[in-house]
Amino acid sequence: MAVQKRDFLRLTDLDRSELLDLVERAAEWKLLGKGGPRPLDRQTVALVFEKASTRTRVSFQVAAYQLGGNGLFLSPRDTQLGRGEPIRDTARVLSRYVDCLVVRTFEHSKLEEMARFASVPVVNALTDASHPCQLLADLLTITERFGADALVKPGLTVAWIGDGNNMANSWLEACVLLGFELRLACPEGYDPDPALLARAGGHARVVRTPAEAVAGAHVVNTDVWASMGQEAEAEERKRRFAGFIVDEALMARARPNAIALHCLPAHRGEEIAERVLEGPQSAVFDEAENRLHAQKALLELLLSGR
Repeated sequence: MAVQKRDFLRLTDLDRSELLDLVERAAEWKLLGKGGPRPLDRQTVALVFEKASTRTRVSFQVAAYQLGGNGLFLSPRDTQLGRGEPIRDTARVLSRYVDCLVVRTFEHSKLEEMARFASVPVVNALTDASHPCQLLADLLTITERFGADALVKPGLTVAWIGDGNNMANSWLEACVLLGFELRLACPEGYDPDPALLARAGGHARVVRTPAEAVAGAHVVNTDVWASMGQEAEAEERKRRFAGFIVDEALMARARPNAIALHCLPAHRGEEIAERVLEGPQSAVFDEAENRLHAQKALLELLLSGR
């Protein structure tokens, strides 16, 4: 029986039980390694990437291969999108060749248009508004460090330090579904999506000092101050984000067993200190590896219905 088309544009495209099941399945894929089943036999996953990538590109291509399928990378130079072909035309044509479109772009509206016209599942591999695949890996990392029930038992506290960007928005989406406590320390003028903040209700709040955000936190999370496409703002952002660094002094305010997360690439000495990134509380490279396992679980769900 054919699997019904389903897109993954935001974390909230899942319900709570589906998200928890997906994280659990990602842990199973990590244990299975390369020797697991091949639910994507003869299926092709097209990676339509407008933005540069290391972890997202490699993890999706390897995931497709290890699941028995094929990962096909398409940059703007490789397609007519780069020469102005309408998104709707590309979506309809590629849908006749491949089984899934993994899209990494700037405006979230472009992703939504791709999903509207594609007849195969469309996955958000990052937009300016949301980065849900990264959150799947982050949640898996939390369960590895704090136990399989860490996402469902009361008390989990997550701190976000820095820009209210796509990653901050995705943490808010996770908070909406799971109900943990989320504190986001952002400078004035750099808050996350207010609609998502409202949806999270009393579980999430914006504060103005990193120290307030991390007090007693299990997870201390950050990202670069200037994301792709914001290079012209980099110097101004350095001035506005001064003091919003995850260093050893800040980590000392969190729980003794707290972990530091960063989606990478990192600017050591800006948003995160070298001694934290390379230190015993860092889960950053486990987090990066977990992109592979989480995306195997996601592709399995979308393409085989498991």
